[in-house]
Amino acid sequence: MNHLTIHEIETIRQIKGETDKKNLDNISRTDAYFTFFKQNPEIIWSFLASMVSRNGGWNMCDLEGNIFREILEPNTRKDLFLTFERANWLIFHDVYPQLMLYQYSTKINRPMFHLLPYFKCSEFIQKEWVKYWKEGNRERLTTALIINEQNVIHEPVIQHPVYKKQVFHSWIFNFQDWLHFSCVLFPTCGGELYGASVNGFRSLSKRINLGKRLVKILTHPRLFPFFVDFAEKTPHTGSRNDYEKYFKTKTNRKSPILRATYPIIEHNHYEYEDWSKSRLVSPVWLHLSARHRHTTHLTDWYFEKSNQLELLLALHKTTHIKKI
Repeated sequence: MNHLTIHEIETIRQIKGETDKKNLDNISRTDAYFTFFKQNPEIIWSFLASMVSRNGGWNMCDLEGNIFREILEPNTRKDLFLTFERANWLIFHDVYPQLMLYQYSTKINRPMFHLLPYFKCSEFIQKEWVKYWKEGNRERLTTALIINEQNVIHEPVIQHPVYKKQVFHSWIFNFQDWLHFSCVLFPTCGGELYGASVNGFRSLSKRINLGKRLVKILTHPRLFPFFVDFAEKTPHTGSRNDYEKYFKTKTNRKSPILRATYPIIEHNHYEYEDWSKSRLVSPVWLHLSARHRHTTHLTDWYFEKSNQLELLLALHKTTHIKKI
């Protein structure tokens, strides 16, 4: 940290402390993203991150709900939970200092992005923040943040030998992928659901494309106020009940809440490598706009999938198949 002023050293220390504090679990991350967005509404990525993080929460809690507890062995459920948790922790660890530095820059009206290397952010995203500060292209910044976060988790999570073998090549993961259970949903207080599903989660380009499609849905001029209203009025617990309590048709599924289900995970820090030094940024990632091949209104789809899950459980019970 040579050539830094005492003030800059203190800023780095404060941001690191704040990031660790907010990176405790899925609930604290979701809330931190949304709080930041309310203070900086021009950074739409932060609202996207908070809504995607809500989905991550109920994906985790579903593993301990009545269906997956019956179908999956405790070890399988644990592996799946740790995969979600690790990916979310890594993204927050990387991006929250970027958001904090941006907020600080706006307060003092001077860019402070020269401090980003001290948080081991990729060279790619460092350049994108500088570009945004000069040009103010919000759409470009949102896309750049999506590209960066998906690259950040690609090697340490998606390509990690343990996760790869036990999770991404497991029967249950491929089954989820095939049935599109892995879906990101944006709810409204009127009981409607919008969103898009992921198939081919292992593909970096497909995950980036999904992020771009999700932004398009989230910022739709007619729907955007409803999504913000939901986020404002609905404390995030990790339970599907956060969404389902607004449905006109009541569901009787028991969905646990996150903090009553999982302990705080101590993450070990990893050998950091700048992904942008070894991987080229595809022009398609940055410039091609995302198209929706399927409907984005998913209320009916959600009920259909829920019924399929119930059916899966019934089949499992009647055939006495061994847990996976």
